[in-house]
Amino acid sequence: MNHDRFFAKTHSVENQPPLLEDYNLYAEDQALQAAVHREGASWAEQDIARFGAECGLPERIALGFAANANKPQLLTHDRFGHRIDQIDFHPSYHQLMDIAITEGLHASPWSDPRPGAHVARAAKYYLHTQVEAAHGCPITMTFAAIPALQHQPQLLQKFGPKIMASRYDGRNVPDSMKSGLTLGMAMTEKQGGSDVRSNTTHAYPVAQPGSGEAYELVGHKWFVSAPMCDAFLVLAQTQKGLSCFLLPRWRPDGSKNELHIQQLKNKMGNVANASSECELRGALAWMVGEEGRGVRTIIEMVAMTRYDCMIGSSSGMRQATVQALHHARHRSAFGAKLSEQPLMQNVLADLALESEAAMTLTMRMARAMDQQDQEHERLLARIATPIGKYWICKRTPNHAYEAMEVIGGMGVMENTIMPRLFRESPVNAIWEGSGNVQCLDILRAVQKEPKVLEAYFAELTKGTGVDRRYDSFVNDLKAHFKQTPQQEWQYQARYFADHMALALQGALLIQHAPNCIADAFCASRLTAHSSANYGCLPSGTDTQAILSRAF
Repeated sequence: MNHDRFFAKTHSVENQPPLLEDYNLYAEDQALQAAVHREGASWAEQDIARFGAECGLPERIALGFAANANKPQLLTHDRFGHRIDQIDFHPSYHQLMDIAITEGLHASPWSDPRPGAHVARAAKYYLHTQVEAAHGCPITMTFAAIPALQHQPQLLQKFGPKIMASRYDGRNVPDSMKSGLTLGMAMTEKQGGSDVRSNTTHAYPVAQPGSGEAYELVGHKWFVSAPMCDAFLVLAQTQKGLSCFLLPRWRPDGSKNELHIQQLKNKMGNVANASSECELRGALAWMVGEEGRGVRTIIEMVAMTRYDCMIGSSSGMRQATVQALHHARHRSAFGAKLSEQPLMQNVLADLALESEAAMTLTMRMARAMDQQDQEHERLLARIATPIGKYWICKRTPNHAYEAMEVIGGMGVMENTIMPRLFRESPVNAIWEGSGNVQCLDILRAVQKEPKVLEAYFAELTKGTGVDRRYDSFVNDLKAHFKQTPQQEWQYQARYFADHMALALQGALLIQHAPNCIADAFCASRLTAHSSANYGCLPSGTDTQAILSRAF
């Protein structure tokens, strides 16, 4: 008997989802489309839709995989023994950087200010980060540096045009040879972490001390993300206290500045981005802002980076939700499509609900950034940015895990995007101030400027009178503030932050989302029966409508 014909083919591949590619990330996102119009960026929709289609192209998706499969490599010296402190990236990283900067994700609200500029930029960043998140670190820091440099006009005049230019140049050469620059920051040190006032790096004036003057910095930095940026905002001590400085990678005479990279961080996620430990051995820098007021100078940059953490985590939630939905629509088990089975519908709808709530809050903050000339928006941004950064970023890891579990065994395979989303998910919660730091910042804002709390509750009032569960939740939150002595606020800070985030998301969804979304959110998040686990939406939830809206 000829057995060849029996053993040549063992089975046919079936019941596997097709690759999720060649789709328009914007056109498939009804909630994002509504937010773009609602928050003031209708004028940019055609451009956003064009970009959304590009983000779904197979070759664009492949860039994210390649950038994470090839870690950056540090070269401290060249073959002749010269110190070069160069980090080599895979070409895919440079392509992603080039796309981000060409699209203006690093500076468009500053280079082309107009109503809705922050909203348009946030929408495109939200789409771009779904392709690859790690390279966004230098994009975000470049974006956030401009408000800090505004404290030192002559430095902004000197470097600003190249920082805001839509041209990427990843070469390791002096800034005078480039038409576009990126900026990073170096604040934390080994002994302090978030407590930057304990920094030991010292700055010594080259000639005269004071704002805009040249200094030489001596010390170390424990975290310098994106050390191939062209310049960095750095905190260092002077005789008058902690001050802010702009430190270029190259000196004006074309010689290498004395910023020495000791090693790259070996991170569990965020692999495409290089993070490093550095020593400053007399590195040239110029003081930015008032001497001794470094934290005040750089705080606007920190607020912007924290806001971008909200965008990044919301984006991660959206991509995880889409991956889970796509899998469930094409995978059958026990005689039916996963997406048609009631329990799976509950889980998927809950994931979609969390994703939309995160995006809705993020885009509302984009409008607040656009309207800083209005007192209510300024106050709201001051308190809602740490609220949103705390809550959205903290919710992302469990969301990524749950989406991974929906996909099952394939969800942990490295040739899918899910392991990358999962490893990336804790990053934003830790960077730019971890959860406790955000909670303390909320309290600091309230104690320093009590009107921020008034603005917050005024924003909540816009959602009252529609859903009794929401109204009761808001009343309980107000009562908790009044009944808790201020000396106990710090102990209760996470309670306040949790409930403030949920109340704000509830207010926005009641006002702007379809009833199926708002009702499900209030029923599952704002009652005593709320569950911490996904897939516990109560009976009566219109899961079909939620899923239809999600994808």
